[in-house]
Amino acid sequence: MTAVPKIRVAAAPISWGVCEVPGWGRVLDAPAVLGEMAGLGITATELGPPGYLPRDPGELNALLAGYRLRLVGGFLAVALHENPEAAIAEAEASTALFAACGAEVLVLAAATGLDGYDERPALSAAEWSTVVTTAGRIRDLAARHGLKTVLHPHVGTHVETEAEVERFLADSDLPLCLDTGHLLIGGTDPVALARRHPSRVGHLHLKDVRGDLAAAVRAGELPYTEAVGRGLYVPLGEGDVDIEAMVRFVAEAGYDGWYVLEQDTALGEDSPVDRPGRDVAVSLACLTGIAGRLAG
Repeated sequence: MTAVPKIRVAAAPISWGVCEVPGWGRVLDAPAVLGEMAGLGITATELGPPGYLPRDPGELNALLAGYRLRLVGGFLAVALHENPEAAIAEAEASTALFAACGAEVLVLAAATGLDGYDERPALSAAEWSTVVTTAGRIRDLAARHGLKTVLHPHVGTHVETEAEVERFLADSDLPLCLDTGHLLIGGTDPVALARRHPSRVGHLHLKDVRGDLAAAVRAGELPYTEAVGRGLYVPLGEGDVDIEAMVRFVAEAGYDGWYVLEQDTALGEDSPVDRPGRDVAVSLACLTGIAGRLAG
């Protein structure tokens, strides 16, 4: 039997409702979120949205060290199709911070330039070409900082549908962040995608979703933000994504990157503040069980 790499687990503030979208929901403070991560035995995290955690490397390192957490990297949604220099400047600031804190990955998304993820204007052929070129330039600058760049197919961005994912893979040499939830919502079977392109799996965001709500978002019957509020994302093992098949395939194919528990959550004013931590605990137990079966 081929040995599989040890699964390295990380978390992300979005699982506690911390999001860059205006009006997304109640935002818990950083000590509460980082404390719950540490209490679950998680030892690494992505950064979260701009401004949530300190942007000064010394302050950020000290804050994370207080919870025995390390920084994996972070998500950066920028408009790659227009004003490339502005996108590159924003990426430069993030990669410098990540590198100074020992991170490994820049998770890049092709933002529309609009607030939120509910509208998605079409791109011209020239704009698509600019997306690919700008992503490549960001990859190069991140590499100079010692970071890997992955492109994150994401609902409400310019790489969302299966056709767009395949087009990006054909036009660019960037690896992907396989986000099991966003891929499924966009109409891509994440396990099948990994099997088609095993060498392009650069990072994993593990989500589980309700298939009925995912289908409603895909059909344009339900805005993404509203679907999240209705419970689009559920703990691993409780939705319609074959998480075990995904983890088993990439592990056996030699993937040695991070497995990030990252489930978009939106908290209302009356939402129980302990719900995110309970959901992440269920997801962590599911992933731990899968890892145990792989090791066996």
